[in-house]
This record gives sequence, C-alpha cells and structure tokens, in this order.
Amino acid sequence: MTRHVAIVGSGPAGFYCAEALCKKDPEVRVDIIDRLPTPYGLVRSGVAPDHQGTKNVWRVFDRTAMRDNVRYFGNVEVDRDVSVAELLERYDAVVLAVGVTEDRPLGIEGENLPGVYGSRQLSGWYNGHPDFSDLDPELRGPGIAVIGNGNVAIDVVRVLSRERDEMVKTDIPDYAMRKIESSEYTDIYMLGRRGPAQASFTTAELRELGEMTRTVAIVDPAQVPDEVHIDDPKQQKKMEKIVETLRSYSLDRPDDKPQRLHMRFFAAPVRILGEDHVTGLEVAVTELVDGRLKETGETYVIEVGTVVTAIGYLAKPLEGVPVATWGTCFENDAGKIADRLYAVGWAKRGPSGVIATNRGDSGDVAAKVYDELEDGGRAGGDGLAALLRERGVRVVDYAGWGKIDERERGAATEPTPRVKITSMADLLAAGE
Repeated sequence: MTRHVAIVGSGPAGFYCAEALCKKDPEVRVDIIDRLPTPYGLVRSGVAPDHQGTKNVWRVFDRTAMRDNVRYFGNVEVDRDVSVAELLERYDAVVLAVGVTEDRPLGIEGENLPGVYGSRQLSGWYNGHPDFSDLDPELRGPGIAVIGNGNVAIDVVRVLSRERDEMVKTDIPDYAMRKIESSEYTDIYMLGRRGPAQASFTTAELRELGEMTRTVAIVDPAQVPDEVHIDDPKQQKKMEKIVETLRSYSLDRPDDKPQRLHMRFFAAPVRILGEDHVTGLEVAVTELVDGRLKETGETYVIEVGTVVTAIGYLAKPLEGVPVATWGTCFENDAGKIADRLYAVGWAKRGPSGVIATNRGDSGDVAAKVYDELEDGGRAGGDGLAALLRERGVRVVDYAGWGKIDERERGAATEPTPRVKITSMADLLAAGE
C-alpha cells in the first residue's frame, strides 16, 4: 500500500520538506496544497522584486514539483475548502508549511489611522500578491516612517527609494512603480528601538542602501559605536562589518541625492499623530542599561504622512491547531504538533531565518515524519480531489501554474523577467 503526505503551503519550507521526503522514499506520495493558484509562497510574493537572484530558487522547487510522486493542488484553502481534520482522514501525515503572515500590531495610539500599513500588506502590494494588489497605499509625504531594523524593513525602504531605471530588471507591477514615482515624499525614516549592535539585518542588505541612485543613506555618527564586543566570533565579525558600513553612511551629506533615507537607532514609536490620516510620528529616545532597553524621557516628532510597520508577524489560527502562547507559530515539539500532524518553516519556529534556513529545518522534520509514517490505507490525493470536486472547488494543478507562468513571461519585454497577473480572477482564467 502507498503512504500519503499532504503539505499545506508551497513556500520554501513546504518544498524543501517535500524534496526531503521524496529522497527518503520515492514511493511516498506527496501532495502540496496552496490557497493561491501560484506556488512558491514568499519567494514569489515576499522577496523584494529587486532581488531576482534570490527568487531564482524557484528552479529548485520546480524540479521537486515535476517529480512523478508529487502533486500540486493550487487555489485550495484550508479552513475554506477543506479542514485539517479532513486532510488527516485522507493522508497518513499532514505537514503545515503555511508561514505566519499576519502583521504584528504596534500597540500604540493612532496605529489604525489611514496611512498606516503592515510590511506584509505593502510588500504584497509591490509584489503583485492578489490579496493586496488593490491596496493602493497613500504614500503621503513629506516623510515615510518604516519601523523595524531587520531585512524586511530594509527591503521596504529600498523598494520605496528606487527609481524606475533601477527596477527595470525586476517583476514589480507597473501600478506599484507608477505610485512610487508619483508620490511626493522626500525623506524615509528607518527606526530601530535598539542600537546598531542589536539590529537584525544582514551586511549585504545594509550595503545595498548605499547603492541607490536617487536616495542617500544618512546615519548620525553619534549613534555609530567606536567598537563592538560580542562573545560569538562569527557574530563579532558580522557586526564589525555592519558598523563599518554605518560609519560610511555617517559621512554622507543630506544634499548628495534628491531623496534621503535616515537610519535612526534608539528610537521607539510611542504615538502616531493625525485625525483623518497620518500627519506625524512621536518617537521616544531609548538607551540600553545593563542590556535592557529603557526610555530616557526625551521624545521628538517626525513629520510623516505614512507609517509602515516591519516588526514581525503572527500566526493565523487554523481550526483545531493550537497557536503558541507568544503567537508567532503553532504549538509544536521539534515540528510535531499532534499525532500525524507537523509544522515546518515559520509555522514551526516563527518568522526567523532566511530561505536557506528552511532546507535543514524542513529536512529534520521530514525525517521525523518519515520515521513515524505508517500506511493507513488512506485515499491521499485522489480522496482530496474527490472531496474538492464534490464541493465545486476549482483546483489549479501544476500544469495550470505552467500556463500562468508562460502568460506572465510572454507579456514581458527584455530585460523585465515577467509581468505578473495580480488578480485572482485573472490568475484562474490564465491557469485554465
């Protein structure tokens, strides 16, 4: 008898898990389920459009999807079209690779004003995600505040700072590029509650901020430490490079380029100002005392018309699947949620790491799944397909995604790689 595994979510974690299972046993049937017609998760709709090299990991996932024992069920949403319990009835194991994509709230006054956006919303918008393609953010000036000190925050400020000529080799939708071009903000503020030594961005991402044609990166030299001391030698070397890059930005002049990116540390947002829309952001000056963050009592106001939060994500609950008390993943023990139910990627560990982090992490969970996998005589993908037909669910298979992919590529002219289809109706039509 054949053993069947369902993987819910077609991002890196899901595909790496599928590949690891296939390598364990080519006879295991693996079905990858995604709520969108398009696979690859955040590789398609979360990685910044000007990072096409990073997006090329889809080629690895494509090879997995083309295996004879792997099947793709696109446009199938758990808790809408099928429940986790119903999947467990039909599969010998179910792996949740759904990520955690609910923007974490700031928890301050004014965060519900028009002009406040989560990074998931905004990055989905400029990546052509069908959930956010109609967002039409205001992008009011004179300034935009981006709250956060990680790679997501850097992605947001970089995309908002680019000129069209810098984005011609990307797959950013034209509606987003036109909006960025026509908006009149002159300053972007990237705010971190702690100091440079506590920032979570990578050196490579930070250095890109010095390569933008119309935007100059500015850092207050007083906020750049003379030296850093970290016990981990690898982290010490990384932080030295970050400090060196920040020190180079502290030498930049505000009038070097038409637009300015202000990188400010020890800056905690305490209140978003405005009545009908955002007009400013009140910021508290912070300091680290014995490793603990404290407010000094000093505050200042930044004149901004838009605020973007990039402070992390929360897990979206699924029926019958417990979310951890801290909210950033499902409750699990080394990837195991319950009997025959598992989690990988952000659903397992929360929003941390880069794409490559998922390879080893998903491989470990796949090994656990395989070791515990028993043939229960379940129907697997054929049983799921029958249930979805009964419910009138339009499934987009991998061949259907191939039609979407061909349509998007065919609509582009060199050097643009593709023109994304950004509405669900058009995606479904293209996948027929």
